[in-house]
Amino acid sequence: MDPADATLTHLDHAGRARMVDVTEKALTHRRARARCRVNIGAEASAAFQAEIAKGTAGIGLGRIELFEAARFAGIQAAKQTSQLIPLCHPLTLSDIRVEFHLDGEHVGIEAISEVIGQTGVEMEALTACVVTALSLAAGAMHRYPEISIGDVELLEKSGGRSGNWLREDGRITGDAQKSARRAP
Repeated sequence: MDPADATLTHLDHAGRARMVDVTEKALTHRRARARCRVNIGAEASAAFQAEIAKGTAGIGLGRIELFEAARFAGIQAAKQTSQLIPLCHPLTLSDIRVEFHLDGEHVGIEAISEVIGQTGVEMEALTACVVTALSLAAGAMHRYPEISIGDVELLEKSGGRSGNWLREDGRITGDAQKSARRAP
């Protein structure tokens, strides 16, 4: 690795925290996709499947649908990322989507964030995933305390000077091979 590439973008030459200066960066369409997994166990999975078959997934929340409440939490969190993560730029997101995939004893959560801006939206997609997962866990953990959250990762990003970045089966592909060290 080139020592010049070892410098973290959020540290100045003296090692102090700093916000990245994006003043001279062009406005471009930027997109990021992230995912995480909520490990729910066999009992909760069976309960979720039964609720989904009935058309609800309330799990004790009455008329509030658990997955929709979690989706709202993730979307709201993405919009608040700069207040939650130090040194993140405040962004006016043009889109944020959160989707669920029930797979056996796991709920996969995927978030896609987009913006026309001077800096990327990776943290917004990751934040949406994690807060969605926390909200889902909070809504069911009283009944299923074995729930855990893991496998939080950025899957892809596009836009900006560093080009496109894609995680595929643990490999980095596309334009991003040269800039992989800069990806979060």
